[in-house]
Amino acid sequence: MLLELQQIIVKPGQEMLLQDISWQQLENILAEMGEKRAARISYSDGWLEIMVPLPEHEKDKEIVGELVRILLDYLQIDFEPFGSTTLKNEQMRQAVEPDTCFYIQNQAAVIGKNRLDLTVDPPPDLAIEIDITSRTRFENYEILGVPELWRYTKHGLEISVLQEGKYIKVPSSPNFPNIPIVELINEYVQQCLTIGRSQAMRNFRTWIKNNL
Repeated sequence: MLLELQQIIVKPGQEMLLQDISWQQLENILAEMGEKRAARISYSDGWLEIMVPLPEHEKDKEIVGELVRILLDYLQIDFEPFGSTTLKNEQMRQAVEPDTCFYIQNQAAVIGKNRLDLTVDPPPDLAIEIDITSRTRFENYEILGVPELWRYTKHGLEISVLQEGKYIKVPSSPNFPNIPIVELINEYVQQCLTIGRSQAMRNFRTWIKNNL
């Protein structure tokens, strides 16, 4: 007996692993799940993981993404935000959905696009994962060639860059050289939790004006 997708329930903060999923099955599952959904997927060579984030995960995702957008706008750097879009490459049999991602150096290549196909499109220049309960699957991003990956955990921000096909942790962001990005993200995410998002974002803009 085949299970229907709507029969499967994954609670927030939990994940489910399915094996022997073909690429066509993956495409069918993504189509059935639709764009407006809480669940996120990670697919690698037949293994499909379906995850449902906790509410606090979504809040942190929005905060970190907004801080990045404010910084890019102030620096007058052209960018295209793609949120938690599906990054997939059929030839590599890989798919992953970051919490949010940005095209910066390659932004011109994706202007006007609503969906990405990494067999033809470049990968995003920056992908961001919020890890409250689960561990980011670095392998998907490595194989897909995403040059910079941020991982925000309960211990703060970690930055990894791709070198010779593998991620190594680094203290600063190549996309924001000479800016103490780890300290800034950690500081203003915490401010959002203590004094509120609006005031924290105003403080962040003030810091940028005074220091950059």
